[in-house]
Amino acid sequence: MDRRKFLQSGLVVAGGAMAARKGLAQAASMPLAGAISAEEIAQARFPRDFLWGAATSAYQVEGAWNAEGKGESIWDHWAHTPGRIKDGSTGDIACDQYHRFKEDVELLKRLNLKTYRFSISWPRVLPNGTGPLNLKGIDYYKRVTDALVEAGIRPFCTLYHWDLPQALEDRGGWPNRDLASYYADYAGLLAKHLGDRIAAWAPFNMPWSFLYNGYATGSNPPGRASIDDFLRAVHTLGLAQGLAYRSLKAASSKATVGSAYSYEPAYPKTESVADRDAAWRFHMLNNVFFLHASRHGDYPRAFAGEVPYEAMGFRSGDEKILKVPLDWVGVHYYLRLAISAASRAAQPAAGARNADPMAQFHVEPFNEGQRTDHGFEIWPRGLYDLLMQISRDYDHPIIEITETGGVFADAPGPDGQIHDERRIDFYRQHMAELARALRDGARVRAYHAWSLLDNFEWSDGFSARYGLTWVDFVTLKRTVKDSGLWYGRVAAAGRLGV
Repeated sequence: MDRRKFLQSGLVVAGGAMAARKGLAQAASMPLAGAISAEEIAQARFPRDFLWGAATSAYQVEGAWNAEGKGESIWDHWAHTPGRIKDGSTGDIACDQYHRFKEDVELLKRLNLKTYRFSISWPRVLPNGTGPLNLKGIDYYKRVTDALVEAGIRPFCTLYHWDLPQALEDRGGWPNRDLASYYADYAGLLAKHLGDRIAAWAPFNMPWSFLYNGYATGSNPPGRASIDDFLRAVHTLGLAQGLAYRSLKAASSKATVGSAYSYEPAYPKTESVADRDAAWRFHMLNNVFFLHASRHGDYPRAFAGEVPYEAMGFRSGDEKILKVPLDWVGVHYYLRLAISAASRAAQPAAGARNADPMAQFHVEPFNEGQRTDHGFEIWPRGLYDLLMQISRDYDHPIIEITETGGVFADAPGPDGQIHDERRIDFYRQHMAELARALRDGARVRAYHAWSLLDNFEWSDGFSARYGLTWVDFVTLKRTVKDSGLWYGRVAAAGRLGV
């Protein structure tokens, strides 16, 4: 999560839109529900085999940034530059999960959770991105996954959660087409060494987001601001997704491969044709761009002009690499958006050949609901809307909710406990909408709260707390919040009235 920076850039690139072209008129006039009633919450039920879990990412929790042979990542490099992080912190220590993972597995077990979505640090296992394997890095992830399996918790692995080896950025980063094959080799190596323990793999976390912010706006590492670089990076990642799918499947007969994309239900600001078209374009670019590529072997025709295949570096035969039958669809949900058409056509910036595809519309957050302490509107109905939209548009796929959560700054009280009632209500309302989507036919099998721990929240450093567990970033002591205890009761009972 690093959405404040996405919004401040004027373009929310983290998500997508709810309204498909054929349903735009209905979406524009749809009455948006508020909070679900207490009676509906009491009646909400979940399947016995439903997987309750939590999520983290390597750079945000592991620490040990240069321990035991780990190479430098682009986030290591970025955070070590003064002025990059809001509170001046880094992920050098973070939650020190590298040394405390057993304690965190015990937290998961205490909360009755059955799935844990974590990521692997590419430079921890391949310090230079390619070349010799760091056996101590692989051994660390073997110990983590062994502990999870022993505790009865499913290891759910995200291969890439934004921490590219700096050595590969120095060789061109994601705009370098060769990175697709390097990444596929990395994926195959992980499946070879961990495939007996891990069955659920997500190649990327929020791919459009990290590419746009890293290569188009330069607001995140590596800090480039080039639309031409961004377009090449987009295609490299599309190829990497397809190649990694094949590498994982080839190396492990147990592997199931899906996604961890960010989706924001975004609605046309008005009922005008222009705003409806803008919302559809936003949806296709930011929400389902790489999902579309996996289904069809091409990119959606959602740009202001033709799809810029030449600028992307598309070659004959690439369509066959892009097209892969993902086993399930991963969903992040944080906020809804209002989309309107830009007042004038986008033009390439000075020195660029191509216009910014995001400049063809305006993006605004809604302000009707209550807000988190990060300033984001709380709108649980959006989760229901997007789950039903994905189900309709993609033939009712299996869905994993890979992230939801909110920043609430409740601190320990006089009794040493964290009484975060607002976070409990946040999750209660979202889960009630999830239960309604399940009743209406959505095939959702898992829910991962963001996050298990308060952690290093990218550009916000340690100033934004999403965790079910409070972390004292001086002593690193973990204290389960009231929300974590409540979530554990829900996971055990399969219902919200606990």
